[in-house]
Amino acid sequence: MADLCNYKITTHSVDETKKLGEKIGACLKTEIVLALIGDLGSGKTSFVQGLAIGLEVPNDYYITSPSYTMINEYPGRQSLFHVDLYRLEDPVDVEDIGLYDIFGDNYVVAIEWADKIRQERLPDHVTITFKISDNQSREIYMSAHGVNAVALLKEIKSTPCAFKNNHSPGITETDMDT
Repeated sequence: MADLCNYKITTHSVDETKKLGEKIGACLKTEIVLALIGDLGSGKTSFVQGLAIGLEVPNDYYITSPSYTMINEYPGRQSLFHVDLYRLEDPVDVEDIGLYDIFGDNYVVAIEWADKIRQERLPDHVTITFKISDNQSREIYMSAHGVNAVALLKEIKSTPCAFKNNHSPGITETDMDT
């Protein structure tokens, strides 16, 4: 499946990375897989913490990386499955580890270390790559794969940095399709 929509965002703090996740979570209206790729400390878990806020996961759930359990599920406007594949040694198929069972049913699935699975087997998804540009700043590249993913990125692109509580961080946005 070819990339149909690309987008680059630069965040300048952990809070801005969380706010980006919140913005995306607030935009979600259908099931989607978010394939998160990046080095340790690049912002993947912070992003998922914000995503949970946007999906209205109750505040009494603390979002942590499920490194040992592999998958955590959180209730919200849409159920959030947070997957961490860091401990996997070799690239695997989504069916081999049971991920296929949680795709669909209006779930949002955020997969950290998604480069450890064969992405061509994923349903509609957005690949989000986190690159450390300095101590606090992150360059975040998003590529849409599939109709729902393209619709999501187009909505994100068309929505100004309108975050909950009227908090607008200094996020730099770059449309890579122009």
